[in-house]
Amino acid sequence: MTTEQQIESLLAPANAALSQYGIENAGIENINHEYNSTFAVTTSEGTKFALRMNINSGRTESNIAAEVFFINSLAQTGQFSLALPMKNRAASFVSKVWHDQSDRELFCVLFSWLEGDDLGDEPTPEQVYQVGRLMAQLHEATQGLELPADSDLPTFDDFMWHVEDFLLGPKSQLSAEEQTKMQSGKTAIEAVVEELFAAGSSQLIHADLHGWNLKWHNESLSVFDFDDSGIGLPVQDLATTIYYLDTQEQDAALKAGYASVRALPQFTEQQMQALLLQRRIHLLNYLYETQNPEHRDLLPKYQEETMRRIDVFLGE
Repeated sequence: MTTEQQIESLLAPANAALSQYGIENAGIENINHEYNSTFAVTTSEGTKFALRMNINSGRTESNIAAEVFFINSLAQTGQFSLALPMKNRAASFVSKVWHDQSDRELFCVLFSWLEGDDLGDEPTPEQVYQVGRLMAQLHEATQGLELPADSDLPTFDDFMWHVEDFLLGPKSQLSAEEQTKMQSGKTAIEAVVEELFAAGSSQLIHADLHGWNLKWHNESLSVFDFDDSGIGLPVQDLATTIYYLDTQEQDAALKAGYASVRALPQFTEQQMQALLLQRRIHLLNYLYETQNPEHRDLLPKYQEETMRRIDVFLGE
């Protein structure tokens, strides 16, 4: 199916999900169709929400319960601007709908609406400084926070962060030579991650803090999309954000913003390079997993560049 056909197939399930919140005859418009699919919802009274439908995510209901707990715990501090999850008529934060085209049940979460524009791919150094401050504040707020017994999140001590491995697993489409190279990269990265976990203390982290999961409004940031959150190290959060930055000036601004709130996590340059390569490998793995046709088209060039970067990392 084309992207447009996929979105069209989700309209009826989206309306079915909204009915579980008592929302009927709302205006809905798809605003993001990538890893998951998100619809802007405008009720007949003019109230706006965001409906997320987990179309690619393998998150379980207990994972989503943990995500909701994470967000609500942050909201209770009063420090953060967040998209807040809404309860449906059954007093649940998760609504389930059937999707004929994928022949499976989809988990849906309705969130409050966040004003502003996505920070995007080209934030200013001043904005990146604020991202660093926000990240540090998130880490301060979640240090020592324990998940409830009925919820769980993956721990990021695993190479693929506990998602299915399409690169070295039984479904791999890599050549024998590419698999050998990928295995060498994996072995080196795993050694670094083991070092970092031995030296650090894990906690709840967002794990996907980039410009498309942050909104900028009235000179301040809002954070959303906790669907990739888990139990990890602050340095892993930092590396994920650095991966999306383009300049040394941005990199320095991020670290300075973080250090204005709390001490930067300790890491060597080699350890950071390992985490950055791991992020790229995760995204390559996603391109093999996703049904998004536009993203699938990126695969050949993205894979070629990933293999080149593994060579560079191992050579260094």
